[in-house]
Amino acid sequence: MTDVRQQVLDHVDAHPGVHYNGLVRELDIAAGQAQYHLRRLLDARKVDVEKIQGRTHYFTDGYDGWERRTIALLRRETARHVIVYTLESDGASAMELADELDLARSTVSWHVSTLVEAGVAEKYYDSKGRAHLRLTRPTETRTLLDAVTPALSDRLVDRFTRLVDASFHG
Repeated sequence: MTDVRQQVLDHVDAHPGVHYNGLVRELDIAAGQAQYHLRRLLDARKVDVEKIQGRTHYFTDGYDGWERRTIALLRRETARHVIVYTLESDGASAMELADELDLARSTVSWHVSTLVEAGVAEKYYDSKGRAHLRLTRPTETRTLLDAVTPALSDRLVDRFTRLVDASFHG
């Protein structure tokens, strides 16, 4: 294995769920070089991939599908905030999430749908018909939460989205 390929593999192993652009930036390698080595690692089954909402995240072996999806979402700042609040509140309503996290309801709705679609959370309805969110595997989610932090690029995208939301809904 070449030095660069080993460097890519080591980075993916140390940063599970790393996004392609993050890998290129953090390793300071050319995009084409990263594509080439990732393709080779994928072909050799040394790296797994998880695609969520148009972003590709890379993992070494040892993570099941749910863990890969959860880690990928925990790398996104706003999704992470929704997950943390839901963990702490044990059944947050969409209105609570919007108010407590200072997000537009449409943003909350998008993140809730993404979490439900990924199997990280589920919706349920209270006796008044209000939708609430709870995590499907809270103990495992808490463990993964401690191991993963959002990348700078993901935080900046999320903050830009929040700024745009605030200008239209604030």
